[in-house]
Amino acid sequence: MRAALAVVITATLLVPLAGCARTDAPPDTTDGPQPLAGEVVLVKSGGIAGLTDTVRVEPQGQWTRTDRAGASREGRLAEAEFARLRQLAVDPRLAAEAAVTVPATMCADAFAYRLTVAATTVTYVDCPPRATPPPATAEVVDLLERATS
Repeated sequence: MRAALAVVITATLLVPLAGCARTDAPPDTTDGPQPLAGEVVLVKSGGIAGLTDTVRVEPQGQWTRTDRAGASREGRLAEAEFARLRQLAVDPRLAAEAAVTVPATMCADAFAYRLTVAATTVTYVDCPPRATPPPATAEVVDLLERATS
């Protein structure tokens, strides 16, 4: 009888504690850095040699760089580079720079850049001193050139 009483008392004490266990906790999303909202593509063309290089960055930070001959290299952005790219990808200056109409240039042997971040595309020709590259776009171009070369 004492054993039965002990079981009843223990159960009475433990039942209220069962309600303290959380089953609605959100899943752990710290498996890595947040992905980009979309793909980032940079096409650099022109110059005296007539090159065309394409850098493609996937939402998780993997990149592929392809030259005009079709040779390619692959890699992954370092965490600091990926974090900066994520910041720049949502920078409102990119959309503003995409909306600007840039007049045609007659600059010989200049490089032309076309940067696409998700649905936003910005183009410019690096023709100093007549033109100043759009600042946010130029920062993304510089980041991708350094990180993937």
